[in-house]
Amino acid sequence: FSDLVEIMEGLRAEGGCEWDRAQTHESIRINLIEEAYELVDAIDSRSRDMMLEEAGDVLLQAVFHTQIAKDEGDFGYRALPQTA
Repeated sequence: FSDLVEIMEGLRAEGGCEWDRAQTHESIRINLIEEAYELVDAIDSRSRDMMLEEAGDVLLQAVFHTQIAKDEGDFGYRALPQTA
């Protein structure tokens, strides 16, 4: 997981990938929806290989959204503290 986070940080960093740097939650939201549907299809087909691939794609989208939020100062990879 830490390797994936490091890669995403590099892609979104100054001098990183211009396409990745330009993305917003809104611009990539459809990607998350598509990947989630593909994971559901893999589960329905009981294909372990497809499930592994699609779960990774969903994870990548989650990391992408988290990195955008981190870059904007909203939240990061650590869980928020519990409130009573």
